[in-house]
Amino acid sequence: MARQALGKGLDALMQENLSEEPTVSPELSSNPVRKLPKGITTDQDGTLWVDPNLLKPNPHQPRQYFDEIKLAELTDSVKQEGVLSPIIIEDAEDGTFFIIAGERRSRAARAAGLTKVPVQLRKYTDVRKLEVALIENIQRTDLNPVEEAQAYGQLMQMEGITQEQVAQRVGKNRSTVANSLRLLKLPEDMLTALASGSITSGHARALLSIINPADQRVLFGRILGQGLSVRQCEQQAQELNGGGRAAKKNPKKEKPNDFADPNYKALEQGLIGTLGTKVKLSGNFDKGTITIDYFSKEDLDRIYSIIVNKKTAESDSAEKS
Repeated sequence: MARQALGKGLDALMQENLSEEPTVSPELSSNPVRKLPKGITTDQDGTLWVDPNLLKPNPHQPRQYFDEIKLAELTDSVKQEGVLSPIIIEDAEDGTFFIIAGERRSRAARAAGLTKVPVQLRKYTDVRKLEVALIENIQRTDLNPVEEAQAYGQLMQMEGITQEQVAQRVGKNRSTVANSLRLLKLPEDMLTALASGSITSGHARALLSIINPADQRVLFGRILGQGLSVRQCEQQAQELNGGGRAAKKNPKKEKPNDFADPNYKALEQGLIGTLGTKVKLSGNFDKGTITIDYFSKEDLDRIYSIIVNKKTAESDSAEKS
């Protein structure tokens, strides 16, 4: 069976009439003598060229994070071979040009010291700019999961379309788009970890499966602290959702104590963050019980090490003072 190509492709998006055909100014038609915007030159083959320093980022660029290592590798390639694929641009009418697709290439060209790069001059609606940039980045696997999800959401908001319609526009399955958008339900710090690559989409989906927000934070701490695989993460998510640790639909009212005090709750959350596991405080500031959960011998050793090392460090500090 022949392998199915990824989506419709950037070229297909540029050529097909999905919502509006890209327009090219009359002076850029096939006439032998063409009036080009200031800053653009052409060679005998008809290729358009522009100084990369005149290129400005696409205001609808879905990608916010650029991997410096990969960008350096691309820069080395550009120094040797030049920019092989034209950068798609739009005239900003002030002597500069907006990049519709190809921002990494333009950055690499500037870093490589090039004075001109090949371009294609186009004009799109704001929604189309986002579509073109989104599809190119997806095909080049340049977007991190958070940027991809945010781009899908932006498309839906800008044009008032459904997940199904977004999937059709970018050549993805609807379930792929839906699962991507679901990632945006994670707390901000978890989204940051996902965007930076500290956790994967598989880890993120396991975190989203947890019912209790406190348990979700416990597992997040374990992923970062212990380097859990996705499979281990899924197993521990199931454990946290069971055994009475999941949030209950109709919890019984607790007897009056200090737990309603925000400071008491903050103390419990602080212990959870430090120990990276479920911690339960029962009682009040004067008297009570601390319950610490662990799920393996290694987990127990890790918690013990945190507590003992912290106690030792505090003792050393007291002696020095």
